[in-house]
Amino acid sequence: MRWGFTLVEAALTLAVAGLLLGIAVPRFTALKQGVSVEQAAYDIAAAHRRARTTAIVYGRPAILSVAAQTLRITLVGAQQPHWTRPGPSTEGVALAGPPRELTFSPLGVTTGLSNASFYLSLGSASRTVVVSRLGRVRIARSP
Repeated sequence: MRWGFTLVEAALTLAVAGLLLGIAVPRFTALKQGVSVEQAAYDIAAAHRRARTTAIVYGRPAILSVAAQTLRITLVGAQQPHWTRPGPSTEGVALAGPPRELTFSPLGVTTGLSNASFYLSLGSASRTVVVSRLGRVRIARSP
């Protein structure tokens, strides 16, 4: 008696493995896209909290710039940004619309803009970061 596999057994095993991979890979890709979009939304929410706190702590207005390439906080009158991080596009996440700026007063309230929404998407995954004038941030699943 010989030990080993026949060609038919090996081909059948490869066919089953191929079918399983064909089912799993698209789901894994969608999961990875969802995680990337969720992380980008949390990054914008964290930048908002940081800008608000910076304005309160320093007692000066702070400007949060949200663009696809970068998230940046600059204190009014300062030459250099106070804080900078890569934006959502570094992870392949698209940020809809032009770059936006939110100005926080030393009281921590945004001025000028009443509410802002940032729409993020990658593949079939999407989230909307909604910012209220009073500093509330909400991350919603987009339809």
